[in-house]
Amino acid sequence: MEYVSTRGGVGAVDFEGALFSGYAPDGGLFMPQHIPLLDGDTLRRWSRLSYPELVKELCSLFITDGLVPRSTLNDLIDRAFSRFRHKDIIHLSRLKDGLNVLELWHGVTYAFKDLSLSCTGQFLQYFLEKKQKYVTILVGTSGDTGSSAIESVRGHKNIDIFVLLPKGLCTQIQELQMTTVIEDNVHVFAAHGNSDEIDEPIKELFADVDFARKYNLMSLNSVNWSRIMVQIAHHFYAYFQCAPSLDTTPLPVVEIVVPTGGGGNITAGCIAQKMGLPIRLVAVVNSNDIIHRTVQHGDFSLSESVKATLASAMDIQEPYNVERILWLLSGSDSRLTKTLMEQFSMLKSLKLPEDLHRKLSETLHSCSASDEDIVRAMQRCWEENRYLLCPHSAVAAHYHYSQPDRACFHQKFSCFSFLASTPRCCLAPASAAKFQDALLRAGLVPPLPPEITALTTMETRSTLLERGQDWAQALRERIKVVAQRW
Repeated sequence: MEYVSTRGGVGAVDFEGALFSGYAPDGGLFMPQHIPLLDGDTLRRWSRLSYPELVKELCSLFITDGLVPRSTLNDLIDRAFSRFRHKDIIHLSRLKDGLNVLELWHGVTYAFKDLSLSCTGQFLQYFLEKKQKYVTILVGTSGDTGSSAIESVRGHKNIDIFVLLPKGLCTQIQELQMTTVIEDNVHVFAAHGNSDEIDEPIKELFADVDFARKYNLMSLNSVNWSRIMVQIAHHFYAYFQCAPSLDTTPLPVVEIVVPTGGGGNITAGCIAQKMGLPIRLVAVVNSNDIIHRTVQHGDFSLSESVKATLASAMDIQEPYNVERILWLLSGSDSRLTKTLMEQFSMLKSLKLPEDLHRKLSETLHSCSASDEDIVRAMQRCWEENRYLLCPHSAVAAHYHYSQPDRACFHQKFSCFSFLASTPRCCLAPASAAKFQDALLRAGLVPPLPPEITALTTMETRSTLLERGQDWAQALRERIKVVAQRW
């Protein structure tokens, strides 16, 4: 299995090369050269597997045995999931009115990103110890990625991690989960800017090829293929949990509703489809609706500004993983993908070619939710089930609740529902405990686990980046100083 850039400007690399690269040198994103296709017998056999076993099977398709022996791969994944609180790692809650909620948040930081990043951290450590290498990780976060990335590598002697967070735009708990980690290899920067703005200095450093090579820069954002790879398992597990029976031919279809910001989880779903999993995908977003507009109208263009919403981790205007989806749907056409993404980079506006938009709208459906929609979904779920949703999970629940007959197009909500006979699974990316303000706005009482309560009494450490300051230069200088330890 080799990996190629979506823009076609570099040679193929193996999994190790993709893991340590983040962005490809030509500015594209790495994708498998070929997507393995699974038959019905394989899917039926996999349906009996636990979530960790599914992750192992999927990863073994994308990581060759010659690179990581299968027994070692299994051990790394077991180690990755050893700190999760739920015995099944992830859990499906079956609620009233056909609402199935797949809880992806039972890791250390109470967010779904713990799943892919815990595995990615183990893969990194394996290769670094084997080759006695050191790396510098750069991460921009809109909320949960930063803390999950920190937890995956904290204390590792051959890794330094630099995290940029948008000051005041994460929840207090999200910020504390990053700033309270006092480790020599953890460096947190709080920038006065939004999620898209903090991505710019990171892109600038990666674009400086000499600097990136000298300091072994890599990313743990979902530009990193390893994260997408592990997230494919979410869709397989959701399907097997919600499919009524696998004894029929063809296999039944399950609709999977995916809250998305940067587009990583929905990209994983598109790959699962390509692998033969019979799922219908719905991308659900908040008021920052570029993915919704792209699916509905082929309009991949920025709005005037990023809107601050209750679902803050999805307050993103430039969902970089859309590039992977366009490459996938264009038949791996790297020349077209390069042209489209360079136009978007220059103009911040792109109208998809008609044929590509048609393929996208056949692959994905979409829905957007306002803060009011989010609050109503949280309230209804609590009233009917005594079950608390985080605001991101509530975006998915809003899609479910907005179509009671589940068989028609609702102009008011811009959401399309499939037939009532199609089971549906809503992915829940975070625990409600992390979003106290949203719960209070919905008139609900937020439960606080002791691990979260303890954060407010702990020492914090971060570096402030002011507007007008050269953020890229501040990062360069700190990286150079830290690198002297090597």
